[in-house]
Amino acid sequence: MKLSVSDQNTGGDLLLHHNEPQLDRLFYTRDYDYKYFTIAWNRGDKQTVTIDGSAYDFMPNTVLPLMFNQSFYFEYPGDVVAWQFNREFYCIVDHDTEVSCVGFLFGMNDNVFIDLDPDTQRKLKVLLDVFIEELNTKDDIQTDLLIMLLKRLIIMITRLARAGTFPDVKLNDDRFHILRKFNLLVEMNFRSQHSVSYYAGRLNKSPKTLSNLFALYNHKTPIQIIQERILIEAKRLLFYTDKSAKQITYELGFDDAAYFSNFFKKHTALSPSEFRNNKKMVA
Repeated sequence: MKLSVSDQNTGGDLLLHHNEPQLDRLFYTRDYDYKYFTIAWNRGDKQTVTIDGSAYDFMPNTVLPLMFNQSFYFEYPGDVVAWQFNREFYCIVDHDTEVSCVGFLFGMNDNVFIDLDPDTQRKLKVLLDVFIEELNTKDDIQTDLLIMLLKRLIIMITRLARAGTFPDVKLNDDRFHILRKFNLLVEMNFRSQHSVSYYAGRLNKSPKTLSNLFALYNHKTPIQIIQERILIEAKRLLFYTDKSAKQITYELGFDDAAYFSNFFKKHTALSPSEFRNNKKMVA
């Protein structure tokens, strides 16, 4: 079952996949013009989800948020319930004060797998039933009600993810929001800005303060986050496009192709061309 609603005035889309035999995204080709965020819930047994060419275990009763620029497919898509929406339907950046998920649930370098306890499973099942009912009810307030339900879904998942990732952090902790803002700034600027000092300045913090803050949460260092985001994009461009290493070098804000190649090999143990050839052999 695939249900959807579209707003012809804004271009906003909300989709719900339930017991669907096919569920995937190919961002750099087929789906480039459809920039949907995804919240996927595995209601079946353990399966494999492949994200940007890498395979991960997707455990039972686990939720996985996925960015619009990630490509993915599931081993058993029929067992996955997935909500998809674009920024025209609900912009999580513009409404960050409502859901507080940007830079955490969406916009982190790492994929976030969120385990659902039995009580949350029950709540999510109830919410799913209401989604289905409202998607089948065409009236003047349908979109407003669905946005409200989507916010409820995002808030529920974000709270659970925060409790699991930062069990000692209070929900109103301003320091956590600085981490999120940093991740968002990196997502928006990693192609042109590679230094911690740039992001620290945007946040009105010193680089040392940022480093101490990330260490407090046992998180990666700021420079690790910046470099990992650059590497993620480099791998995507090498895997999904035919762009040359030189083109990718300049697209990612490097001035010298040799420097980029050395940077890539330092972190992956492969040159850009070796990585591309290896991925083609696996594919």
